Amino acid sequence: MSFLTNGGGNSPELIIEAGWLNHAEIQRSSHFEPRTAGEAINLLVVHNISLPPGQFGGDHITNFFLGNLDPNIHPYFENIYNIRVSAHCLIQRNGHIIQYVSFNDKAWHAGVSAYKSREKCNDFSIGIELEGTDDIPYTEAQYQQLTLLSRCLIDTYPAMKNNIVGHCDIAPGRKTDPGEAFDWQHFQALMVSKS
Repeated sequence: MSFLTNGGGNSPELIIEAGWLNHAEIQRSSHFEPRTAGEAINLLVVHNISLPPGQFGGDHITNFFLGNLDPNIHPYFENIYNIRVSAHCLIQRNGHIIQYVSFNDKAWHAGVSAYKSREKCNDFSIGIELEGTDDIPYTEAQYQQLTLLSRCLIDTYPAMKNNIVGHCDIAPGRKTDPGEAFDWQHFQALMVSKS
């Protein structure tokens, strides 16, 4: 299921119902834990991922987040197949959104991290992966869908509005994504134009 925006307003509206997007492919990962009761969600973290590195397409990312990555498919997978990580959503190169973890739960996307002197960003954040690399331009479909998803999340979690960052910002020196290829100015302009 793909629901790309064409600028004409023909995309289905994204709505969050009980922690899940109404217009997304759902692949439920077991790599999560419940949020602490009363924990405010006030941070959106943008990541990138490609498996194998620099290659796009296929089901490898989904299999990785579900714990089903076959280490025999590619030599790189031998080093990561047993790592338990996840994100709330992935936006593929064509704009297709896959959700793995309910927004009501903590996905395991941030690792050792801190934002505004507060550690353990998984506790209070939502992680969105873009299929990509630090140095390959992202697609317009991804920017459009990230904008729609971000607006939807802000509507649900208003404290997130001024707290959208890259993984590099909460884990400097350890992480570099979404990288120099991510056009923050373009994304911010889209956010303003769609608000």
